[in-house]
Amino acid sequence: MSSRRPANVGTTPEDCERSPGSDQAHPHIRSFTLRRGRITRAQQQALDQLLPTFGVAYAAARIDLPATFNRDAPTILEIGCGMGETTVAIAEARPDINFLGVEVFSAGVGALLKGIGERGLTNVRIVHHDAVEVVRDMVAPSSLAGIHIFFPDPWPKKRHHKRRLLQPPFVSALADGLKPHGYLHFATDWEDYVQQALQVFDAEPMLLNLHRGYSPAPKNPLCARPVTKFHARGERLGHPTYDLVFARRT
Repeated sequence: MSSRRPANVGTTPEDCERSPGSDQAHPHIRSFTLRRGRITRAQQQALDQLLPTFGVAYAAARIDLPATFNRDAPTILEIGCGMGETTVAIAEARPDINFLGVEVFSAGVGALLKGIGERGLTNVRIVHHDAVEVVRDMVAPSSLAGIHIFFPDPWPKKRHHKRRLLQPPFVSALADGLKPHGYLHFATDWEDYVQQALQVFDAEPMLLNLHRGYSPAPKNPLCARPVTKFHARGERLGHPTYDLVFARRT
């Protein structure tokens, strides 16, 4: 996810309380607002042609990861794929790893699918749905080798902080989905968000900070964070990036 979203376009209160393709209200506070944004022709074509192959439909049932990827391999959950740059880059560099992306915006799903097709990747699947519900309903306990959450919407206004993705119940669900020693890597360019995230992670008994406070950008190719166009632009503007890397306790 980009940490700076475009202004809402045509959003209604009903849009904010429903998932894509769903008419059921949600009990949790959303960390996003749905927008009727522009989808390019290439993104729509990728959605039409590739989603049936690489998409995983949301269901209130645990996902069978070996069956979904047609192999048994470590799986990384990518929450908020944005336009897919990071997911595609890491998946191409690590063909031995499965990557399960979750993205709620259609343009982002289309862009990721386009990248999958252009690079001929076979180790990526995408769920077009709310990440909170995907983790709650589809991720089995102790099933993930790692979780990436890069640049989620920071909801910078104090009165909107309750909409931030990293709330204690969600972090607990994430930790439960990790295998022992599995890692959780979070990155943001908002200092007050990383401070809040650090407090929430430290308070989760299943998680252990691998560093004292913030983490240097990981060098391990499994969890390295590629520099996207958005990230590079932020660095040019002098916006520091903060990383946290925690591991699931045994």
